[in-house]
Amino acid sequence: MYKNKKIIVVLPAYNAAKTLEKTVNDLPDMVDETILVDDFSRDDTVEVAKRLGLTISEHEKNSGYGANQKTCYRLALEKGADIVVMIHPDYQYDPKLVKPFAEFLSEDYFDVMLGTRIRSRREALEGGMPRYKYYFNRMLTIFENFVTGYNLSEWHTGMRAYKREVLETIDWQKNSDDFVFDSQVLFQIVAKKYKIGEIPAPVRYFKEASSINFWRSFKYGLGTVWLGVKYFFGFIK
Repeated sequence: MYKNKKIIVVLPAYNAAKTLEKTVNDLPDMVDETILVDDFSRDDTVEVAKRLGLTISEHEKNSGYGANQKTCYRLALEKGADIVVMIHPDYQYDPKLVKPFAEFLSEDYFDVMLGTRIRSRREALEGGMPRYKYYFNRMLTIFENFVTGYNLSEWHTGMRAYKREVLETIDWQKNSDDFVFDSQVLFQIVAKKYKIGEIPAPVRYFKEASSINFWRSFKYGLGTVWLGVKYFFGFIK
């Protein structure tokens, strides 16, 4: 327990066997439990997770990124988490950031924490972020900030931390099972007026890191724009 808060890390996994151990090894000691949800991987992700002593849940079929997170959050809440940190097990995000995430939330500075990869264009591109992803990220973030009145540096990070209250309040169970789940959750958080904090996160794109292709990114972008329109006109509450 960290300051009387139970901290659970959730890992939505799909074909993460090559990077899972590095991710887990870098998690800080303050983490009380690590839950891996495997979305019907075709590699040895589950076997590696068993060797590392993680709590494991396996989907019987590939259900999607959003569906994976739904299982992650349901299990974390069932196990009594006060703070839930979601991090991709592909080592694209730095697990050491779990500590400052938990500190900011446990001290009630914020209700939600995001790991932002966008500190400068040079750093993002030199870290391996594909150019089209960088510009999509920038354009969508500018649009989302405009319709919400927020000024977040990145809306599309895969490293996030939530207070229990947040996950008990927003209706994430009805969100998409696909990648747009992340955007839906943030719009719901903004609609509930929760406090959002950000911490800079190093940009790590490499061969083993997960990444969706151009057309899935485009579909995700269109879905996010539609959510922004719905928020602007008061349909997300």
